[in-house]
Amino acid sequence: MKEALPDLFAQFSVKQGLFRRELVQAALFELDDYGCVIKTDKQFEPGDTIVFDLVMQMPFDDIRADGISGLVTERRKHCSNFFYSVDFSKISTGNDTGFSGKLRRIRDVLRKKQILKSRRSSGPSSSVRHTA
Repeated sequence: MKEALPDLFAQFSVKQGLFRRELVQAALFELDDYGCVIKTDKQFEPGDTIVFDLVMQMPFDDIRADGISGLVTERRKHCSNFFYSVDFSKISTGNDTGFSGKLRRIRDVLRKKQILKSRRSSGPSSSVRHTA
């Protein structure tokens, strides 16, 4: 399986009894305009709707897209965790510019972080470290 996307996670609350809720942070493994893949040990069934926040951790101020409604379309078990394919209920059609703008911003920053990470791991300085 691929590695988790850097500094990006989904955050949602799960009911843990009559009056208690647990705040869960789940790693994201894929993200596009139509949905994402999250990994968590909480159990959902295909067809369930979850409401979550996407949070991109940044040095000074996190980038957030709050209150995203998603439909669980697929579940794959991996050890004690599950990978869930989640389709966004609000597809960026132009009507919801706030949601699509925040999602676009998160994807742009994520792409830049991945480019920087790949440059660091495959740059000439990494070969110097190996020879030293």
